[in-house]
Parts: sequence; structure tokens; C-alpha cells
Amino acid sequence: MSPRILYIEDEPLNRRLVQTILARVDYRYLEAANGVEGIKIAESERPDLILVDINLPNMNGYEVLRALRNNLMTTHIPIVALTAHIMNGDQRDIMAAGFDGYLAKPVNKIVVRTLIERILRHTPHATIAS
Repeated sequence: MSPRILYIEDEPLNRRLVQTILARVDYRYLEAANGVEGIKIAESERPDLILVDINLPNMNGYEVLRALRNNLMTTHIPIVALTAHIMNGDQRDIMAAGFDGYLAKPVNKIVVRTLIERILRHTPHATIAS
């Protein structure tokens, strides 16, 4: 069975781009437009990996991370921040918060695929900035 990847992102264009990248390597793509919806999908679908934007409306990526880590059904799922936060210290802060990886926007398809493959093979704390 193809790995299931959930992308929590409020911008439809970004969701489409990641969907296209993942479809070319036969991943099963799931999406959510906000954190609450993303948490519900994560609970019901139990994806193999979650990509989450940091700047989400109503519930930011850090809050989504905490909710998923505090839920017995989702605590084990690797979570990667996929964000436009690329200033000095942002990557360090994101990783210190407990994310399993970091990807910078705009995304690079090779970088996205490489990080996902590393995480799905259980390489701890994969960090790649595009």
C-alpha cells in the first residue's frame, strides 16, 4: 500500500503543488484546509506522515503539532513543518518545538521527496531547507 501523507495547508495553490509532487511518486495524498480539519483527518486516516504549514488560520502549526502529539491515536506520526518561515532561527525554533522535519517554501520537488523518503524510512529529525 502506498504511504499516506496528510498536508494541512490553507492555501489551495500550495496544496495542489504538493499533491502534484506526491502523485508522481505514488503517495496517497490527503489534505486539510485548517488545523481542526487536519486533526480530524489524522485521527480517522492515521497517515504515515503529516506536512503542516505554520501559519494556519484559527489554529497555527505549533498548536496542531501539540494537539497531535497529545493524542494517543496520532502521537507516533512524524510531522514536518512546511513553511515560509525561513529567517535566522526559524528552523531551530521549529525543530525545537518537536517537528520531525522542516521544509521551506517555495518547495523544491526533489527536496520534498528526499525528506519524505528519509522520514518514512525512520531517519530521525530530517531537516532540509530548500
